[in-house]
Amino acid sequence: MELARNLRVDSVSRLEPAAPFQVGPSQLVTDAVYLMRSERVGCLLVVQQKRLVGIFTERDLMGRVLGVGKPLTSPISEVMTPNPITVFAKDSIRTAIKKMQSGGHRHLPVIDENNKPVGMLSVNRVIHYLAEHYPAVYNLPPEAGSVSNQREGA
Repeated sequence: MELARNLRVDSVSRLEPAAPFQVGPSQLVTDAVYLMRSERVGCLLVVQQKRLVGIFTERDLMGRVLGVGKPLTSPISEVMTPNPITVFAKDSIRTAIKKMQSGGHRHLPVIDENNKPVGMLSVNRVIHYLAEHYPAVYNLPPEAGSVSNQREGA
């Protein structure tokens, strides 16, 4: 199985993680939401002295801010997820998928050996990687119920 081997061999860096958007722990939730909307991202890394200390996601906004009536003028440190699950760029894609699956995470910060953020891995990047291995699935027709009359394969 080529995919199973590739998941073990290919590293997270192969997925080309996006550059991470960052905020400081004392910045306000309003600042973070503005940055998330303007950059069209679902999460921000919370960094202090160049080291990852937390992550602020859309889920945090909904559950820890809006859901409990917390003011948008609260500092990120009060509503972020501290010490998030991370991966290294040299970790296998399989490791990243397992971490995403076990924690129900859509994003994983990619860090270096000094806990400095170097990227952001999203579930979308993983899906595109998997689609490379199954182009027939990725290229399904856009209309529901549209089925080819031709048999595929032999």
